[in-house]
Amino acid sequence: MSETLQTTLLNAYDAQLREEAEMLATGSIDRAGPLWRGKQVNSGFVSYRSLQGYAGLELDRLIADTIAHYAADSQIISFEWKTRGHDAPADLPERLLAHGFEADDPETVMIGEARLLAQPVDTPDGVTLRRIDDQPDPHADVVRAVRAQELAFGAPTHFSADDYLRWIERGAGRVELWVVETPKEVICVGRLEIVPDTEFAGLWGGGTLPAWRGRGVYRALTAARAQSALRRGVRYLHSDCTEFSRPILERSGLLPVTTTTPYLWRR
Repeated sequence: MSETLQTTLLNAYDAQLREEAEMLATGSIDRAGPLWRGKQVNSGFVSYRSLQGYAGLELDRLIADTIAHYAADSQIISFEWKTRGHDAPADLPERLLAHGFEADDPETVMIGEARLLAQPVDTPDGVTLRRIDDQPDPHADVVRAVRAQELAFGAPTHFSADDYLRWIERGAGRVELWVVETPKEVICVGRLEIVPDTEFAGLWGGGTLPAWRGRGVYRALTAARAQSALRRGVRYLHSDCTEFSRPILERSGLLPVTTTTPYLWRR
């Protein structure tokens, strides 16, 4: 791995994909010191670029004030404080835990040129790829896609079909929802999210039914989203990867630049 390239990608990530860029899905935003605090329906999300100047008791006060901010809204049942492995201060995770947050699974942040992932991939016979958000009425397909994600991940999704439909409508074409399917079922799902006023788009929500893993369908879905991103003038793709998707994206030329761990507060 080129250390210079990795540094360039990480700098672009910090400059373009944090703070306001992470608030696109939220319905309301407020500011508190270095923090951007968003709300959507019954959840919240905290973003920042740097916590420079906050340590010890000052950092504890910032965390406590943020908990109080969300707790005062009876509609909010949880919120996420997203940390990155390269951020300072190093003891932020321990302080979040001490304030009652729970750590979710860590993931690897991958970034690379969209063109590297846009190479065509053959799919098994009878398998097709399709973008479903741009239909006159995508409701039925979105319901099928959410069900496929639940089967792929073995748990309820973070977003319901209605959440996706609101997200698609609010995004006005910025959020693309793609599926891989057979005549009988959806077997793989993923989103492409264009980040306005940046060089980036995100690859999110990738999930493949267990029986179809290792057969190229996720790679094909990734390639289709990359091709769409290129048509829309995107240079870089980024993704927070699990251990399952990281090898696929890494083989395509994306580089790991940092890690991310969500810390969750629940009422």
